[in-house]
Amino acid sequence: MATALEIARGISQVMANVHDGALDENGDPISIGLKREEDISIHDRKIMDGFKVALYGDHLCLKYHGEVFLKEVHANGFEDDIANMLNVCLKFLKKEYKNITGEALSLKKVDEEPDIVVQSTSRVRSWVQAKQHFQINGMKGVETVTQESEDRLDDAIKSWLAIGKDQYPKSKKPENVSGKRDEEPRT
Repeated sequence: MATALEIARGISQVMANVHDGALDENGDPISIGLKREEDISIHDRKIMDGFKVALYGDHLCLKYHGEVFLKEVHANGFEDDIANMLNVCLKFLKKEYKNITGEALSLKKVDEEPDIVVQSTSRVRSWVQAKQHFQINGMKGVETVTQESEDRLDDAIKSWLAIGKDQYPKSKKPENVSGKRDEEPRT
């Protein structure tokens, strides 16, 4: 069983190899399945898309970004196409993680539906940003994101923050207060 640090390092190594133009150990281009890898004719523009991940405790957030045309956005099945693209990225992540570490990356969906946002730059061009959260199984010793945080301020910080307040006995009056006007609260 891998530790949380080993899992994070494995995911980090996979993500180091997903940039456009990345090569494998044989010198061949790495194929992820993104739109940017499709052959384009001389008259078409190159499609820009990619993905990345973020770790939040024992959760992994898979993020996809790509250019789309407005006619694609208004077409039926656009959300399914974006969800499929997230699945392609997830499949690549799991496959490469297994190749690098020798262990399987076990993820469980937290959200059933991905969060998809489409923004436009003009009447023709737009871009899509999608993300989906997964829980990493087997990541022990890491606080979950959903747990409530504890107050971790020690006494010195509490007394420093409470300067001029009567609720902490260690607090003292600031030295730059010289007169009655400085002691009055300003409105």
